[in-house]
Amino acid sequence: MSTDAMEKAPASLSRFLLPSLIGGTVFLCPIFYDGAWTILLGVAADSLRSAIGDAMPALLLSIVTVSALLTIAGAVNPALQTRYRQHGVTRVFDVPLFWLALRLLGTLCAWLIVFKVGPEFIWNEYTGEVALFSLGGTIVTIFLCASFLLPMLTDYGLMEFVGTLLQPLFRRLFTLPGRAAVDALASWLAAAAVGVLITISQYEQGHYSRREAIVIATNFSITSLPFCLFVVEFIGLREHFFSVYGTIVTIGVCCAILLPRLPPLRGIQPLSGDAARGGVPPEDASHSSDEGSLFSRALGAARQRAASSPDVRQYLAASAQHVMDIWMGLVPLVILIGTLGLAVAEFTPIMQTLSAPLIPFLTWCGLPDAAAAAPTFMVGFLDMFLPAAIGQGVESELTRFVIAAVSLTQLIYLSEVGSLLLRSALRINIITLLGVFIMRTLIGFPIAVVAAKFFMA
Repeated sequence: MSTDAMEKAPASLSRFLLPSLIGGTVFLCPIFYDGAWTILLGVAADSLRSAIGDAMPALLLSIVTVSALLTIAGAVNPALQTRYRQHGVTRVFDVPLFWLALRLLGTLCAWLIVFKVGPEFIWNEYTGEVALFSLGGTIVTIFLCASFLLPMLTDYGLMEFVGTLLQPLFRRLFTLPGRAAVDALASWLAAAAVGVLITISQYEQGHYSRREAIVIATNFSITSLPFCLFVVEFIGLREHFFSVYGTIVTIGVCCAILLPRLPPLRGIQPLSGDAARGGVPPEDASHSSDEGSLFSRALGAARQRAASSPDVRQYLAASAQHVMDIWMGLVPLVILIGTLGLAVAEFTPIMQTLSAPLIPFLTWCGLPDAAAAAPTFMVGFLDMFLPAAIGQGVESELTRFVIAAVSLTQLIYLSEVGSLLLRSALRINIITLLGVFIMRTLIGFPIAVVAAKFFMA
């Protein structure tokens, strides 16, 4: 630790402990509220949604419309793009043409749904209304609360503290460098896209090999804790949140242990330019300081992170930026993909036909409503929202438990994580991503079934 950091040690210790305690309490501490076990984040989001009330349609329509207009304005006005860069919102409003088209279509869908005009499959109560009011509304409230509270969990040293303690375990279990523990833990609790971006950045700086980066991105950039709460509440299992989340963690750990040793990840080869990348060798960071006990090194890493953590102004600015990213970038996409995905499931036989071979297997596993549940295990490759949106109508709680646990651990969905990986310097192809999706589903499904039968008994 540097001299400056040592001088700030007492302050940095309190700067580490207080926010971490608040973050851990808000996100990880179970409370009994309104007849069910939940977490404080869920209570805050529910209270916010009740406060918004009937104004939610107008709020959602305003969000997607402003998103579309500012994105178009940036696309046709270079001076405005410069202002976006100055204010740190380039990633929100300066997007490739393909994503601009999706954003505009999502905005169009929102207007058609609110005013019930156009094709019925867009604004039907089982398609567009679910996508806009249930999915979109829940995202707006949960992620508004999460964006302003999650930094306490991730930015003040808790990730470094726990990550350093887990470094020896990472080397043995996951065939990864010890420094990946911090990356993985931050990726797990933050948004999945953020986790992928962290890992890609570490690879580009030379801290990971290509195989290590792909293993981390496809195993630890898991769906965020706030989104897990959103899916569990949306699918009607709020009182079983901790059982579902415990199952998700179990599946995630099992996949992280097994998948690096199995195809397609086992056969990942380095690229020709990897040796020329800058940065430090992957293990250097993990061995940079072996003095003292593991706990003292973990506490030192936490203090060091806390000493450089954001002040109040930076905290609020970063949180507001995250809210804008979610509201302006994600909500239109969710409305579009959710509406079209539900329309395909509701008005066409495509998903029923493709998933028909799964029905006998699901029945053999003892899952009620197998025919209704079968499509949910396939659509997760397109988008992470669709399994929950389709599975919401399944009557059996046991089956919905399995749907939630599996969908939240399949991870590779093309609407976000898959697209980021396909466009990255890792040069991973869609066949590899599909292979990882299938392997994660095959590993996660039996674990989810056993857990559902145990907790729902």
